[in-house]
Amino acid sequence: MPLYEHVMIARQDLSNAQAEGLVEHFSTVLTDNGGKVVDSEYWGVKTMAYKINKNRKGHYAFLKTDAPSAAVQEMERLMALHDDVMRILTIKVDEHAEGPSVQMQKRDERGDRGDRGDRGDRGERRERRN
Repeated sequence: MPLYEHVMIARQDLSNAQAEGLVEHFSTVLTDNGGKVVDSEYWGVKTMAYKINKNRKGHYAFLKTDAPSAAVQEMERLMALHDDVMRILTIKVDEHAEGPSVQMQKRDERGDRGDRGDRGDRGERRERRN
């Protein structure tokens, strides 16, 4: 069966338990239609880059699934109809990455930018005028 990754954004005024309940609900929809959830992560409330339905924040959740396309389509259909779900994104992948997603890793484990070294390529800077 094909492998998928899903990201869901739910309304900010839900409680954490309600947001995690949405993830469980859509996981059971997927399993009832012949798929299985490999892993799920609740990322918490995060600030969005722009407003969606007058909301600046949202509950983010991430699912890794192994399901037929009919099951994924049914889950996406129900997510689109649900009032608490603002956005969904589904991506078909060749294989799932091992371990937690980048969002769940600690900042020091990611090794984001490392040492920036000498910044001598900028040349001389003029003094600021007050």
